[in-house]
Amino acid sequence: MGGRGSGRPATYSGKGKTEDSLPLDIRRLQSSGVLTPGRAFGWQWTLNDQVRASIWIRVEAWHVELTYSHTPPDGAAEAIRQAVRLETTPCTLGGNRKWFCCPTCSSRVAVIYGRGRLFACRLCKGLAYASQTEDDGERAARRAERIRKQLGWPPGILNGPGSKPKGMHRRTYQRLLAEHDTLVGVSLAGMAEKLGILRGKLENIEEAAALWR
Repeated sequence: MGGRGSGRPATYSGKGKTEDSLPLDIRRLQSSGVLTPGRAFGWQWTLNDQVRASIWIRVEAWHVELTYSHTPPDGAAEAIRQAVRLETTPCTLGGNRKWFCCPTCSSRVAVIYGRGRLFACRLCKGLAYASQTEDDGERAARRAERIRKQLGWPPGILNGPGSKPKGMHRRTYQRLLAEHDTLVGVSLAGMAEKLGILRGKLENIEEAAALWR
């Protein structure tokens, strides 16, 4: 069983990001068909096709039991076993929807986050969504990367545009290309502004440029 990371970097607002934690989404578990009482299975988080962390989940009638290893920055690994209560509500068009009950505040939530020693909801963990902490340049870069993925281009706005995907209408491609280029311009302008602010605090421009590599 893999260990879980901890001590992830905080944003400038003092909050960590949900993207820097380990989200456990009950909707994904339910759609995967694994929320059957008595069933036990492993669950993994990956980054760039590499396993980042893993846990073992056992499903009971009204709760799930999470088993994992936690290693604090200045301590030894600790085996953790945490029970998280489940609730079920009826859906409008039939069927049922399951929820986690946050172990800290008992709120009904779809996602609990592994950050630190135990899982809890976003608010109890003091986590912010990445979009809440982005400036205009960062937001533009994220949206440009989304378009690059849609077009099948390599990630990274500094790599420049790629070619039109096979089968895509030219009008659609031209619209996405124009939007991508506009977003890249906004993002690069934000980078330039930040470099200008930081340059007086750095010894040389090479050191400033290194911040963006």
